[in-house]
Order: sequence, then C-alpha cells, then structure tokens
Amino acid sequence: MRRDVFQAIADPTRRAIIALIALQAMTPNAIADNFQTTRQAISKHLRILTECELVKQDQQGREIYYSLKVDKMKEIDQWLEQFRQIWETKFNQLDNLLATMKTKKNEQ
Repeated sequence: MRRDVFQAIADPTRRAIIALIALQAMTPNAIADNFQTTRQAISKHLRILTECELVKQDQQGREIYYSLKVDKMKEIDQWLEQFRQIWETKFNQLDNLLATMKTKKNEQ
C-alpha cells in the first residue's frame, strides 16, 4: 500500500524521527531510545516513513540503519514554497498597513 507523504509527516512522532535521523543514520533501537514508546511502535513509524520514501534503510552487518532521503524532503519543500510566497506577501501587506497606521497615529 502506497502511503501519502503528508499523512506520514502529520504524525508528531514521525516528524521527531525525521529530525533525529536528519542528523545521522540510526538503528531502530537507537531511535526508540529517544521515545517513551515501544520498539514495535517505532518500527511501525519507520515502516510508514520507508513506504513514503522519506527514509532509507542501509544494512551494515547485522544492523539496519535508517537515514533521511533528502530528495524526498526537497519535494515537500518545493510544494510548500508556493504557500510560503503567499504568506510572505500577506505578511508584507500587513507590515505596510501597520506602518501606515503608526504614521497616521503619530501625525495626530
């Protein structure tokens, strides 16, 4: 089953896992040590993140290391960019309005 990337990042635990492995590749046990939940719950989150191609698995000996797939995060950032531009325009308009109101108040 192919999962939606935005459903995956909607979960706060999965976002925290992404933040952890963005710094360095980690084993599931090392990741689980950062949460007050079961190892099985972390494995489920990792499976969802893997299915969405946000993280990748690398086998090193007997251990599996999870790391962030930066390209997929760039796709999310590009999608968000359209909204970032809208928000910046709205904030600039609000700044201009507040500056005008302040100027008018000071003139009174």
